[in-house]
Amino acid sequence: MSEISRRAVIAVGGAMVASSAAAQSAGPAAPLPERRGKGADILGPQNKPRAAEEPFTLAPPGTDHGTMPNLKWSFSDSHMRLEEGGWARQTTIRELPVSKAMAGVNMRLKAGAVREMHWHKEAEWAYMIKGKARITAVDQAGRTFADDVGAGDLWYFPGGIPHSIQGLAADGIDGCEFLLVFDDGGFSEDSTFLLTDWLAHTPKDVLAKNFGLPESAFARIPEKELYIFPGPKPGPLTADRMGGSGPVPKSFSHRMLAQEPIRTRGGSVRITDSTVFPASVTIAAALVEVEPGGLRELHWHPNGDEWQYYLSGKGRMTVFGSESKARTFDYQAGDVGYVPFAMGHYIENTGDTTLTFLEIFKSPRYADISLTQWLALTPHPLVQAHTGLDPKLVETLPETKSPVVPG
Repeated sequence: MSEISRRAVIAVGGAMVASSAAAQSAGPAAPLPERRGKGADILGPQNKPRAAEEPFTLAPPGTDHGTMPNLKWSFSDSHMRLEEGGWARQTTIRELPVSKAMAGVNMRLKAGAVREMHWHKEAEWAYMIKGKARITAVDQAGRTFADDVGAGDLWYFPGGIPHSIQGLAADGIDGCEFLLVFDDGGFSEDSTFLLTDWLAHTPKDVLAKNFGLPESAFARIPEKELYIFPGPKPGPLTADRMGGSGPVPKSFSHRMLAQEPIRTRGGSVRITDSTVFPASVTIAAALVEVEPGGLRELHWHPNGDEWQYYLSGKGRMTVFGSESKARTFDYQAGDVGYVPFAMGHYIENTGDTTLTFLEIFKSPRYADISLTQWLALTPHPLVQAHTGLDPKLVETLPETKSPVVPG
């Protein structure tokens, strides 16, 4: 091969590599803000990878109208607090201003790592995403609680009840990751009452007097909070079930996945509230699975705001806020959704895998009102007059709820 030919090959190959690299750096193709002859392309700068995740936000359906608050936040946009043995990030009213009723924390603990002994003003509800942990608590009567919780399990600690969480090694998983939900949108992880923080800010002579120990015994207490730290390897669960005044009367843990779900042709729903998890007196929840193309039916909740956490899959939600207002949002795993009190909405699976998410409410009981059931159980001439539906079709509307309908 001549020198000229060799240079030509190198030039062509270099151009191909550069073109490929440019294509990769450009990321996925973003949808255009155009719909049925309306809109136009974007001439200015844009975040194309982010826009590609928001197809129905960038080009909303024609039924969207008016001004609605933002009803979406991704934990990927939350500040990550890194500690030895784990991390934590939160979604509160500061990240999602509409979320006044509830706040959430996503936390990871490696095996052996401890979320130090602490308590909150707010009640703490939790869903184990993956892995296993040991949780302990003591109530005001000196009654004790200890349990090992795994994927799909819940726990609930009332406000003011001191507790701890420690990651366990099990089934080849190094520790755990879980979702915490608190019954106040203004909650902050930084406002937790921590054991080490209190000890560090109490005079040692007072500690000695309180515990009946020599002052020298407190020479090694930490100078500041530990928050998350490597702890001693836990032994058998039976050894950590301390006696005290006996066990707490209502278990602080619950096996959500052991519940028989409501199954439909479009998916399934498991509802966990105080009727099946008696300790959980301020938080009710549902675990919803929607198959591809399926729909969490049009409905609303008469008992409070809805805080959502998306576990897997992709979906879209349109929220109707009265006054001709409606807005559509796209969601995927790791996102938080929010629906203000009594606003109508649906969630549609827009992906090719099962869409799984949690519906969470600041309420002792779960409640929803089905649009279909309402129409089916209202005098049919009245329904026909409102909707213009053929009377024969009104007669076919089912009178029983189907929380998830097929596509």
